[in-house]
Amino acid sequence: MAASKLPWKRGGTALLGGLIAVTVTLTGQSATAAPTERPSQVAMDDAFSQAAAEFNVPRALLVAVGYGETHLDGHAGKPSQAGGYGVMHLVSNPEQHTLQQAAQLTGESVADLKKESAANIRGGAALLSAYADELELKPSQRADLDQWYQVVARYSGASDARLARLYADTVYRTVSEGVRAGVEGGESVVSAARRVRPERGEYARVTPLDGPVGSGARSGAGTRSDDYPPAHWVPADSGNYASGRTAAIDTVVIHVTQGSYAGTISWFQNPDAEVSAHYVVRSSDGDITQMVRDADTAWHARSANPHSLGIEHEGYVDDPSWFTDTMYRSSAALTKHLCDTYGIPKDRDHIVGHVEVPGNDHTDPGPHWDWDAYMGYVTG
Repeated sequence: MAASKLPWKRGGTALLGGLIAVTVTLTGQSATAAPTERPSQVAMDDAFSQAAAEFNVPRALLVAVGYGETHLDGHAGKPSQAGGYGVMHLVSNPEQHTLQQAAQLTGESVADLKKESAANIRGGAALLSAYADELELKPSQRADLDQWYQVVARYSGASDARLARLYADTVYRTVSEGVRAGVEGGESVVSAARRVRPERGEYARVTPLDGPVGSGARSGAGTRSDDYPPAHWVPADSGNYASGRTAAIDTVVIHVTQGSYAGTISWFQNPDAEVSAHYVVRSSDGDITQMVRDADTAWHARSANPHSLGIEHEGYVDDPSWFTDTMYRSSAALTKHLCDTYGIPKDRDHIVGHVEVPGNDHTDPGPHWDWDAYMGYVTG
């Protein structure tokens, strides 16, 4: 994807956004709280500690949410594919307005929330705290990491319970593994690994989207894709792609989501998006979700839509930390399967980046994408 506005996906459509609107009820924090120190003066590691203490949110959880959203990179105030800003991915799009809600909760300006990491972290902490109030977490529960699971699911903004669980499970996995990340200014953010057993509440009954593929809820696994059996099947909204094809499939287009795995899937399910891709690949483990059937036309690359298959990869063009070897291998196996299935030559004339498609103005997958390694896995 690799741009802040996405009219190019079908030739005149909305920016990627995709998470449902959330109404914040204030019961424990002031809507006009003011920062005690200018955001630019606070190191990010300290900003997490200060925001966690100010809003009574576990620091490990706050760091894990930010890491899952952006790898703690504010991207110089540029929006994600979902219209999300900063380390904590505060969103402003037709469906979700957490950026504006964070401004009300913290007293920070929208401009600072977009560009100043410490302000943005305060905004994320304030939202988590407000959701905890809505869910009536008691003081003793607030001190227990495991009690915040449903709060984190709420923060995801996902309308699909499977996506909310996917998001929360990812955050808790990050908490359990710990975080040690280099961030802007040459500093580091560190959060020690914690032993967790999250209380999923209503989400305990939700089929995990990223569980082993199988026959569905009866097996406790995700629904399998008919086109590519290792993938999950989560259909995009029918308004975000066209049924059928007007040309034979002869190209695979490689994209970068400019956002998270769960957020991208959620947006493709949103009828306001008017964008989609056939497949989405997760950074950490190469998990794959198919959202548009191969036989249908996803809206992902303008002029190439009628004859191509689009594969989105979780991450950001300017941050190589997302492009893991596991992602490359998983995506390459998918591309190899697609080439074999549709007779597509396994070369760089037919496996292309979005930037290489005529009539597009995007940069993905960008300079950090290792084409030599990727094509080696495809051909090997």
